Amino acid sequence: MAAADNPSAALRRSDLCSRGIRLAGKMRSDVVDLLDTYVEWQGLDASASVAVMEGVPAAAAERWDEQTGTQRLLENLAAYRAFRALLAQMLEEQQEQLGEADTALGRALAAILLQVSAFTYHLEELLQLESRGPPSKEEDGTPPPPHLSLFERKLRGLGVLRELAQWAVRSARDLRQLAKPSPGSNSVPSPAGSP
Repeated sequence: MAAADNPSAALRRSDLCSRGIRLAGKMRSDVVDLLDTYVEWQGLDASASVAVMEGVPAAAAERWDEQTGTQRLLENLAAYRAFRALLAQMLEEQQEQLGEADTALGRALAAILLQVSAFTYHLEELLQLESRGPPSKEEDGTPPPPHLSLFERKLRGLGVLRELAQWAVRSARDLRQLAKPSPGSNSVPSPAGSP
């Protein structure tokens, strides 16, 4: 039964959306703080322009207002799964670059990675509540990164963090939209052949 069909499920969805909005806000705040640290540690210019990088999900959405709640959740889930892989890679590269030194940057990257993982789980819970299990983890994979120079990896990291901050804003907006009571608008058509 979809969340809109059951009052207790609707309350649970509303609670999950509210918590998700708070998580997204906290994550955005922490990512913005991390951006400052990242730019400083990597010796980059904060105003550096970063081209779109392969494998980094873009937060911009075409026809956002036409998407169902489930479509929004699925796009968010795919993006955060990709960010989880990208941040893990950034953390690994950071450790290779600076050794096992427990730097502020490494700790901040690890904290953001944990927040992204928690938010991913939160989105999976919401999808489960919407009577749609999350897509298989196999869809999680981002293509292996091309061999990049140290400077290119630094710029890619900057692009990842900037886009993650934008996704946190989009996610909060998506969850606010999902929390609005509008029966029937949050479901996708049933697969062919199902009752």
